Amino acid sequence: MSQTQYYVLFPNHDNGMRLYYELKSLGIKATIAPTPRSASKCCGISLLIQKQDIDVINACIEEHQIEILKIAAIERDINPKRDKYC
Repeated sequence: MSQTQYYVLFPNHDNGMRLYYELKSLGIKATIAPTPRSASKCCGISLLIQKQDIDVINACIEEHQIEILKIAAIERDINPKRDKYC
């Protein structure tokens, strides 16, 4: 089973935390997550967001002038039998 996950990538953790708190004040769900290495090798922090919130998030980024690298869509391969040995 595969699913697409959306990550906001940042040049540093300060910008990530600023956006996280701004989104929380708007009631937008965002989860602080490690940056997937397939998306970027820069900052170790990213925000895992939902696809339907991307337009609102982009508006928040512009309004508060928060620097991001990009919003990356990453296909994740979910294997429910991973790490099961029996």
